Amino acid sequence: MTNIEHLTIEAADPAAAQRFYADAFGLDKQVRVRASEAPTTGFRGFTVSLVVSQPSIVIGLQNSALAAGAEELKPAKKSLWGFGGVVQAPDGTVWQLVSSSKKDTGPDSRKIDEVVLLLGVSDMAASKKFYVERGLTVAKSFGGKYTEFDGAGSAVKLSLYPRKGLGKVTGIPTEGSGSHRLAIGSDLGDFTDPDGYGWEKAA
Repeated sequence: MTNIEHLTIEAADPAAAQRFYADAFGLDKQVRVRASEAPTTGFRGFTVSLVVSQPSIVIGLQNSALAAGAEELKPAKKSLWGFGGVVQAPDGTVWQLVSSSKKDTGPDSRKIDEVVLLLGVSDMAASKKFYVERGLTVAKSFGGKYTEFDGAGSAVKLSLYPRKGLGKVTGIPTEGSGSHRLAIGSDLGDFTDPDGYGWEKAA
């Protein structure tokens, strides 16, 4: 089984970014931060979703993110599929805060059930093939619209989304260039995928 152990977000001010993730989401194992001045503009091509059990947790995480300095891209509200909101961290990373439930069954526990990395890709078939050849197992696939890999036992799950579709979900323009400012730490080793996302062997 292939495991993603952590994500490394590259930021101009890593100390500030680390404080943000601790204060906003309480993430200390799945997300690391390191310094980078690599040029980047606009949408970086990926988002990270925090999946929780109920709306009150979404609202709590969204409020703590905004208090810590995030920008609200989409307010937390009900949708056809559940409840969610979108924020952009001060370092530029876009975060989706989501629950499949539309009703609360208890108080806000701040418990995060899943961390999901969604990579925006230009060619779904080619990207899916690339990752399958590296040992990942497809759990769900909807043609060229979405691919989800089996993340059992993994600290971070991986999904693929068309880049333009991912931008639409988050409510931001999909234009952008330069560094993704992201490194994916796993047991797969070091490589770069067809869309330029860098993978590193987890220490």
